[in-house]
Amino acid sequence: MGGTLRDSVKRAAPPAVVQAVRWRREVWGDLRLRLLTEVGRFPSHTVRNAVYRRAGLRLHPTSSIHWRAEFYAPESIVVGPHCTIGDSCFLDGRSGLLIGASVNLGSHVTIYTRQHAVDSPDFAEVGGPVVIGDHAWVASHAIVLPGVTIGEGAVVAAGAVVTKDVPPFAMVGGNPARFIRERSHDLTYRLGYAKRFV
Repeated sequence: MGGTLRDSVKRAAPPAVVQAVRWRREVWGDLRLRLLTEVGRFPSHTVRNAVYRRAGLRLHPTSSIHWRAEFYAPESIVVGPHCTIGDSCFLDGRSGLLIGASVNLGSHVTIYTRQHAVDSPDFAEVGGPVVIGDHAWVASHAIVLPGVTIGEGAVVAAGAVVTKDVPPFAMVGGNPARFIRERSHDLTYRLGYAKRFV
């Protein structure tokens, strides 16, 4: 009987241990994101970028992220060379986020790679990676939804909600974003500027 009780305890312990480990991992994950948010208020690009890289975000040395940025899954975010990411941006890397070269994200831009399925009986998450091509410009307060590719040189107007792919060099705006006109293909600029103390 003692052996049976011992076997019962062994079988009961793993789920409790698994639950404790899962809880600890979830708490640390939430705390980590909160700490990154607090770091985003520190008035130094050098310090912020060092902490972001330490958290797994792949940020090219010539690029800058201005203050008050927030992240989900920074370890799945790649920011290419000569990019400028404005203040108060939200970058979601849960399904992967790739930002090309010389990309400008305006202030308060929000990029999601996961969302809930509207008709799912259990409110399941769905999503896909977001890719932003070289020389693209996503203007202030724009929202980019999961699975979207913004082509090279494309422009997303301020306040737009992007639900579908944006072709290269297209300018889109509105909610949902619609084609406005084509942008010049002759783009040679390099970004990466960083305002002091912001």
